[in-house]
Amino acid sequence: MAGHISPVRTYAMIFGTLMVLTVVTVAAAFTNLGIMNFPVAITIAIFKATLVILFFMHVKYSSRLTKLVCGGAFFFLGILFFLTMTDYLSRGWFVSPRGTAGAGTQVTVGPPPPPSAQPAAPAAEH
Repeated sequence: MAGHISPVRTYAMIFGTLMVLTVVTVAAAFTNLGIMNFPVAITIAIFKATLVILFFMHVKYSSRLTKLVCGGAFFFLGILFFLTMTDYLSRGWFVSPRGTAGAGTQVTVGPPPPPSAQPAAPAAEH
């Protein structure tokens, strides 16, 4: 079975598009977009992944069965992400009485500690 052979120009254009989108991703990372940071970044990432899957993995020119398997894989990936996020977002944040909220974090609960009770150093006499 012979595969579809795309011209080198197509690969060069897709590569150039991916490089431009990478620059746009970096620019978006250094730009304060407020609440839109994540949606912009994920949209660019999805578009780049789609280009790679369609052209570099040759799914665009594959059989219907290959397209179905690829689509089914993303469908189940979406289900896994959805179930993970429902679990993650439904949990309350636990803050222990000692002030830790999770691994690697230090949150102080209550008033700040009193200043050190060490006596001040005596002034040097001349």
